[in-house]
Amino acid sequence: MTVSSAAMTDPGTTVLDALAQRLARDPDGPYLDFEGTTLTAREADVASNRVAHALAGLGVRRGDRVATLLENGPEQVLSFFGALKLGAIQVPINTAYKGEFLRHQLVDSGARVVVVQGDLAARVAAVDPPPPDLEAVVAVGPPDAPISGVPVHDWATLLDRTPAPAPAVRVGPADLACFIYTAGTTGPSKGCMLSHHYIVCLADQISRAWQRRPDDVVLTPLPLFHFNAISVCVVGTLLSGGSASIARRFSVSRFWPEVRRTGATMVSLLGSLATLIADPDQAGHRLRLCAAAPIPPPIDAIWRERFGCATFSGGYGLTEASLLSMLPAGEVNKPGAAGKPNDHEFEVALVDDDDVPVPVGEPGEIVCRPRRPNVMFAGYWRRPDATLAVLGNLWFHTGDLGRLDDDGFLYFVDRKKDYLRRRGENVSSFELERIFHGHDAVQDVAVHAVPSEVGEDEVKVTVVLVDGAALTEEDLCRWAIDHVPYFAVPRYVEFRADLPRNPVGRVLKYQLRDEGVTPATWDREAAGLRFERR
Repeated sequence: MTVSSAAMTDPGTTVLDALAQRLARDPDGPYLDFEGTTLTAREADVASNRVAHALAGLGVRRGDRVATLLENGPEQVLSFFGALKLGAIQVPINTAYKGEFLRHQLVDSGARVVVVQGDLAARVAAVDPPPPDLEAVVAVGPPDAPISGVPVHDWATLLDRTPAPAPAVRVGPADLACFIYTAGTTGPSKGCMLSHHYIVCLADQISRAWQRRPDDVVLTPLPLFHFNAISVCVVGTLLSGGSASIARRFSVSRFWPEVRRTGATMVSLLGSLATLIADPDQAGHRLRLCAAAPIPPPIDAIWRERFGCATFSGGYGLTEASLLSMLPAGEVNKPGAAGKPNDHEFEVALVDDDDVPVPVGEPGEIVCRPRRPNVMFAGYWRRPDATLAVLGNLWFHTGDLGRLDDDGFLYFVDRKKDYLRRRGENVSSFELERIFHGHDAVQDVAVHAVPSEVGEDEVKVTVVLVDGAALTEEDLCRWAIDHVPYFAVPRYVEFRADLPRNPVGRVLKYQLRDEGVTPATWDREAAGLRFERR
């Protein structure tokens, strides 16, 4: 890979070191913009000192967890820095969470304090009984419901104090900075323990790959409870200079006006969002980079040719280890590839079930191990067995299948548990889903395995149709005969109003697999549909 390693951040750097470096270099220039509410580095430092002392007054000490249930805004960032200045750990929780999902993360993390947006307080109030380790709630704005069992404090009142010095707490690069919980598609979500330097390292990798400059303005609508926005905007902007504009939430109608208002030169998105906003009638912007992965090749071409932007769409990583592959901004990625393995921070390999490397071109599980200290997660919180389970032979096993081509490009093939084998042929649910999404009548789709009476798997397609679509299961199967290899033509098709999802929208395929063939499932063999197998 051609990203220069000369500018790598020192392995001893913490998030607080990155803040100190920005304070020394540019304390009063624009740092963060939340739809017009701005923070300089100095303002963030002073206010987060107050947050740190307020949290300490509520009993937070080194190693304690401070949970947040906040939409994008200054309070999320100040809570982050404030907790870290005490040597504590921030636990940002998805704002879609409620009920058992919210209770699990509050209880599992052992949060001592939760900072909650006032209009989300009812969700915390509904957690009954209160989490056993929770000692205080801080409400940002008037709570929309009374919270019983623990004291409730007002954010503005806690921070209305004389400026306070930074706490006298030493923090090292291996100390934990935050827990990011996995999406929990196969069971309860697990807390990925992320160190200070891992966050800094990822921010540095992305800044180098994007070729960020001190005059860049990065715009993102991505939530600060995800690792991407923390690394790119909050910490990456400390390292590279410039500023970041963070929208409260994604809006198609507000995106381009925000690009112009902020003077954004870079946007950080998801691939699906880059598709939604590829509007043909845009002009008068300063964008020079659109970073989103994956971007379909036609959409990538729109951003490059119509908008005059370089794109960064070649990248692969997980919360546990990122980035395992990437391609520098401006370099042309091969269609469908995730760039090339990142050999600066990681050693990356593709292996079979016995951890033996597979030949070039063959699918294998993507595994990695670090070349430098503190560049990946430190394990799953309170789950040593789960941590050991993914570290077979001292390699982190991603659970994802990939393949390498002769030029060293990495391609994501499928989740290992979602990969099917039918009649001796391997079938990628990921690739099949991409094909079915090409049907005009298909709004959403999940491809998964159903046990076959003759061994291995049968292919089932569970589909959500667009409103008003006049399509039968047999129609869709006949369409598939012309669009997929014969061995991947689904035996089973089922139409549903929606797919089962977790709170962040990921499809719960394990639930579909467990349900298998239902009374609503159409069976190609029972229907007598035949086709040529070649």
